[in-house]
Amino acid sequence: MGAIILSTLLNIHAQEVLWQRDIKSSTQDFLSQITTTIDGQYLITGSSIQAKIESPAAKSQKLNNGYDFHLIKLDQQGNEMWKRYFSGGNHDYLSATVTTQDGEFLLSGTSYSGKGLDKKDDSKGGSDIWLIQINEFGDEQWQKSYNLGNRDVLMGMNAIHSADDTETKGLLLGGYTQAEGKIQENDETFWLLYIDSQGNEKWRKHVKGESKKREERLSDFKLNRDGSVVLTGTSANELGKESWKIVKLGDKQVDQLIEKQDIKIYPNPVSDYAYVEIELDPSKGSGRGFEADITLYDMGGRQLQSLRTKNKVTKINTQNLIDGAYLVTVKTNENKTASTKLIKK
Repeated sequence: MGAIILSTLLNIHAQEVLWQRDIKSSTQDFLSQITTTIDGQYLITGSSIQAKIESPAAKSQKLNNGYDFHLIKLDQQGNEMWKRYFSGGNHDYLSATVTTQDGEFLLSGTSYSGKGLDKKDDSKGGSDIWLIQINEFGDEQWQKSYNLGNRDVLMGMNAIHSADDTETKGLLLGGYTQAEGKIQENDETFWLLYIDSQGNEKWRKHVKGESKKREERLSDFKLNRDGSVVLTGTSANELGKESWKIVKLGDKQVDQLIEKQDIKIYPNPVSDYAYVEIELDPSKGSGRGFEADITLYDMGGRQLQSLRTKNKVTKINTQNLIDGAYLVTVKTNENKTASTKLIKK
């Protein structure tokens, strides 16, 4: 029997438990992720084998005796709001979940199922990548399947947002293709797949780095704000003798996904500390070392803070500010200027 235990702690030292929920099942469950929604609730996602329910209300239950995408939505107090399964005819493993800027969710994982039950596309190989968009109530909006080889395995997904963070532009997915028997070209190799906000594939690429061993399997990847991407996984010429492989990739197509701003502030809204990231290009101009003045004003134009930095990312203290809106301006030693609004909550 499996169980998922969820808890929230007020303080890691005092360990005051605010709430705990035990979600029991009769099979071995896999919990992959917890995603915080834009309204402070929680979407718990993983993979489970559904238990058959003997009741008239369960006549439409879709059972396949295999693992299904499993979702549970909890409110801020940990109370279950709804539960959903997405089922194919075979095993389907949910790996990654992201929240869109309009409050919906994108679910992705590895599917060994062909067309049938909830899956609308036929399999193109031993396993495919299954992507589903749902609304805040768990209702499907659309779904797509992708294939890069015979046995594709999804390991991660990053959402691409607009520069002002008001919309989700697309998704960058990462994984590897597992070989069956003889290793074919691009098997056992890190890959990236970019799709737009409607699920349409735009490009795919395989990442080998400076060198490649026989079997390389992606474990995770992170897209950085500067447009670079870091991929991590295992690398081996012989099974059982794996080493870790970490590749930081500067790629023009990946970089073009990131809408550049002259200045970014995060988190925003802020409570204690914020980070000011300066995107003004210091490489153009007189060639002097990069410096910038960061100034914080209230909305009446009164200067509250000022500091000079030589760093692209600078931490500022907002603890003494009252709740409200503020203006942050940047002026570099190349006389380039930018400004943006900061919200204190």
